[in-house]
Amino acid sequence: MIEKLEFRAAKTLAVASSLFLVALLSPSFVAAKDMGPTAEDVEKYRRPMEIPQPKNNRMTPERIELGKVLFFDPRLSGSNFISCATCHNPALGWSDGQPTAVGHGMEVLGRSTPTILNTAYQRFQFWDGRARTLEKQALGPIEAEGEMFQALDDLIDELKAIPGYEDMFEHAYPGEGVSKKTIAKAISSFERSVVATESPFDRWLKGVKGAMNDSAIRGFQVFKGKANCVACHDGFNFSDNGFHNIGLPDNKDQGRFSIKPIKVLKGAFKTPTLRDVALTAPYMHNGQFNTLMEVVEHYNRGGDKNMGNLDPNMKKLGLSKKEKKDLVEFLHALIGDPQEVTVPTLPVKK
Repeated sequence: MIEKLEFRAAKTLAVASSLFLVALLSPSFVAAKDMGPTAEDVEKYRRPMEIPQPKNNRMTPERIELGKVLFFDPRLSGSNFISCATCHNPALGWSDGQPTAVGHGMEVLGRSTPTILNTAYQRFQFWDGRARTLEKQALGPIEAEGEMFQALDDLIDELKAIPGYEDMFEHAYPGEGVSKKTIAKAISSFERSVVATESPFDRWLKGVKGAMNDSAIRGFQVFKGKANCVACHDGFNFSDNGFHNIGLPDNKDQGRFSIKPIKVLKGAFKTPTLRDVALTAPYMHNGQFNTLMEVVEHYNRGGDKNMGNLDPNMKKLGLSKKEKKDLVEFLHALIGDPQEVTVPTLPVKK
């Protein structure tokens, strides 16, 4: 009797050991371990050596400082109440925390405020990509009736009447004076300096053990694999700089189509960066989703048919509850280290 019991115990132990070995070798178990990145991951997602910038507006400390002061100055608006930083608040991921922007006269606008983080790496500006450079983008919100509603000629006169500004423009752009061009160039220089700081994901790419937890590592595998997020969100900035209709329900905004009237672009909007994405809720061009899990659920169901030209990459994913949770955990691992941003002292009239 004792021998039989010993045999059964040994058999049970052998089966358990085999099951453990199978689990240990399974992809899900391996993914849960602190695996290091592949060489391809390091190459694809590492930070570029330089910040992209045009030859005729190279970044200098004087230009960045002037741009920063202009960015935080509400006198750039017709009401003297709204600054660029009103909507692009550094405390809110350089966005505003609203579903859609609120402009001049408290008018609620139709699109959300995109973050200015990593705009230096974007090939197109605005949700519909109507500006190809930051210099061309910078003046748009200032002039727009629904946003800052400031006539540029009047603004130039106002800035020239402030000695401190005249000095700053001369140091930043010697001999060019205060003009539409130098205002745009200065603001653009500051915006290019707003770059994502190192995140847990970046440290993990460098091989730092424990930089990302197991859930985030699994989430990265889902991001690259089953969820196929990399079809649009790839590279250091996690964006393909393209335009896609992702099937947002009840979307009447034609997006990129209003700039380029090609059928495939109806309802298509620029792919945003995912850097610091957990800080910039609500999400989508119309602020439709309040949480990253809501965004993941949208993609998991393959979006909703919209304007008859849903992007071909929008397909049902069949993600499990755990996979969705891991994917959100990975997106949180893209939050950069806290960065201290000081509000500048504005020049005053004498």
